[in-house]
Amino acid sequence: MANEKIIIPLAEFEIGQTGIIKQVGGDGRIRRRLFDMGVTPGANVYLRKRAPLGDPIEVTLRNYELTLRKTEAAVVMVETEKREGQEATK
Repeated sequence: MANEKIIIPLAEFEIGQTGIIKQVGGDGRIRRRLFDMGVTPGANVYLRKRAPLGDPIEVTLRNYELTLRKTEAAVVMVETEKREGQEATK
């Protein structure tokens, strides 16, 4: 299906994928740190790079580049267009 929207963790994004942040989870410290860096619901996010072993990732968010650990990116839920092989997280 073309243009089907799904919600997945930012950690599962593929390079070049874009989306809109819908929810930021995590414990108090991690969540606060993400909010302080501009990772908030409604923000557009674009996955620029991924380190050779998959951690960390680099995203463009609010017109700047941000590097996140995979554990941080795992608590950021993003709405995006479904790509082949991707499934929504429940």
